[in-house]
Amino acid sequence: MSDNQQWHYENFDPTGSAIGYRITRKLDEVQSPFQKIEIFESTDWGNLMLIDGAMMLTTKDNFFYHEMIAHPALLTHPDPRKVVIIGGGDCGTLREVLKHKGIESAVQCDIDEQVTRMAEKYFPELCDSNDDPRATLMWDDGLAYIKNLEPGSVDVIIVDSTDPVGPAEGLFNKAFFADCFKALRDNGVLVQQSESPLMLLDLIKELRGEMGKAGFAEFQTLPFPQPCYPTGWWSVTMARKGGQGFAFRELPVDLATLYYTGTAHAAGQILPPFVAQALK
Repeated sequence: MSDNQQWHYENFDPTGSAIGYRITRKLDEVQSPFQKIEIFESTDWGNLMLIDGAMMLTTKDNFFYHEMIAHPALLTHPDPRKVVIIGGGDCGTLREVLKHKGIESAVQCDIDEQVTRMAEKYFPELCDSNDDPRATLMWDDGLAYIKNLEPGSVDVIIVDSTDPVGPAEGLFNKAFFADCFKALRDNGVLVQQSESPLMLLDLIKELRGEMGKAGFAEFQTLPFPQPCYPTGWWSVTMARKGGQGFAFRELPVDLATLYYTGTAHAAGQILPPFVAQALK
């Protein structure tokens, strides 16, 4: 490191790898009741948000994740109207959800209000839809929120969580998925961020197994590039209630995206052989 350059490195033990960013300064830091949130300014990636030292998002590449956790699920459902987002405190997923004109309500329930407050300040473009009348922002326990939903009251549940440790640990097991299953209407779709398909296939297989124990019978894992996350390759996993498969509608022509297209969605459905074999 030269005198005029600073780098931030994240070591990620589960994959035995690290990733680094050239930074100019730390913009902010807050210790919430749940976690430490840090914001850095970088030379090439815009602002960076870290939670407990783990990279959450950058200005440069967050659109891959937010588009892929939102649009495939919403377009797989034939007519989504009521959506619940568990986690998602940076509000980028909420923004993507509300691009769909047919959505009547979208509830975002994140345990930590400070994530949203930091996003509003340092990633304001992600928070464009926070004042949409269809949006409800809650800061509460997502596990309890899902458990208390009326049976058959939601079309799509999006679990936009951090890694399965700390506050997010309970979002990766049968009990939580069973509550999701109950809350979904017939034909409903659950989608969960599911880590790296290169290095964490065991976790994805376990996740699908827990979804199966909870009552879901059909699953689809979609890989996509995510440069700021370990290995640079990430995934979401969908589960369907009601045995309708994973055919999807076309993206509305007036809905602007940077990565997601119907072609990208269809391509993501064709898993590389080593992933398909591992998830059998």
